[in-house]
Amino acid sequence: MSGILIRGAAILGEHSDDIRVRDGVITARGALSPETDERVIDAQGLIALPGLVDLHTHLREPGGEASETVLTGTRAAAAGGFTAVHAMANTSPVADTAGVVEQVQRLGDRHGYATVRPIGAVTVGLAGEQLAEIGAMAQSAARVRVFSDDGHCVHDALLMRRALEYVATFDGVVAQHAQEPRLTVGAQMNEGGLSGELGLAGWPAVAEEAIIARDVLLAEHVGARLHVCHLSTAGSVDVVRWAKARGIAVTAEVTPHHLLLTEELARGYDARFKVNPPLRRDEDVLALRAALADGTIDIVATDHAPHPVEAKECTWAEAAFGMVGLESALSVVQHAMVDTGLLAWSDVARVLSCAPAQIGRLDGYGDPLEIGSPANITLVDPSVSRSWSTADLRGRSVNTPYLGQQLPGRVMATVHRGVLTVDEGSLVDADAVAAAHEEVARG
Repeated sequence: MSGILIRGAAILGEHSDDIRVRDGVITARGALSPETDERVIDAQGLIALPGLVDLHTHLREPGGEASETVLTGTRAAAAGGFTAVHAMANTSPVADTAGVVEQVQRLGDRHGYATVRPIGAVTVGLAGEQLAEIGAMAQSAARVRVFSDDGHCVHDALLMRRALEYVATFDGVVAQHAQEPRLTVGAQMNEGGLSGELGLAGWPAVAEEAIIARDVLLAEHVGARLHVCHLSTAGSVDVVRWAKARGIAVTAEVTPHHLLLTEELARGYDARFKVNPPLRRDEDVLALRAALADGTIDIVATDHAPHPVEAKECTWAEAAFGMVGLESALSVVQHAMVDTGLLAWSDVARVLSCAPAQIGRLDGYGDPLEIGSPANITLVDPSVSRSWSTADLRGRSVNTPYLGQQLPGRVMATVHRGVLTVDEGSLVDADAVAAAHEEVARG
């Protein structure tokens, strides 16, 4: 099939329309009749969104293939409605050189389930001692524009200032993992009454808030863009809101799990709920939802962090931090934000597609579903509900926090650069995806 016709989809949850896709582009909108060489998708009852974009994904390759690979991670992304992901730098070797970021991007291009845009490390080896080859990565074939030591805070103020100054020269952005290391030594969960009750070392909110406060002032001082990863506290919201009111070029993200889950889940010592930053209080969840609704928080990013089974099926203290989240992100956002009336579907397009693409300077993604736009499209059925299980996962790891939870919505189709990667709710075969991309490339 050389074309796709999507019939009767509710564009951004509003008016219904037909969408024709040919040669990787949206070529027509309106009441359209099928042509003989088209795959026709009956989208009655489905919502059409610009293909989702994740600004915070751990694909683990190279070096962590036991947990995830670029292929398995992008399959998970496609299943969740994502057409592009930004791959974090904490691989082995670390993505701190032009060679490594180009390798990661080539792997994404080869598999074709989603565009992979590498994130470069801020410091060599994520060690926080010396700036990485930021300029070389920016000028490489990967055209890196986002730099982060995620998993490690750039805690040295002078080093952070120099990184911000450097990325400002080419309109890049530093994405900071806000965690003051001296305040979180041995920390296992949110600091408070519950951590004391459970005998687990506490992770104070101020460890996050203090770094954000310092960094927004540094960004203002040097005239650079700052992005704050996985905001988790009400105090952090206050700092970002103040910075934006002051005109500082700061953006922020929240994860799906911080919009839904709370520290109470640590009571069972189930390490699926151990994450960095930790799950916080009910009050923090409500503040994060309100901030996403009013635009203080710009985007939702998954922080998809796959781990092998043995890294989670152990004692809480020994377990790895992190959760998988690509497949479940849209459902959690629907549950926490849409079904509660805090966001419309047009807002979902903004926080899960348009704004992430803009922050990452990713051209051709997050565009309106108009004639001439690249065909990156997600079709979701908001009416279905299912009990989440490992059968819903398409990556290599199963450390999801949602097992047994009832979540709404299901991605029925994902179109990546004009190619169906998910069709009728199922992943398309890898060979078929590759062949279709080759056909689109030939025009």
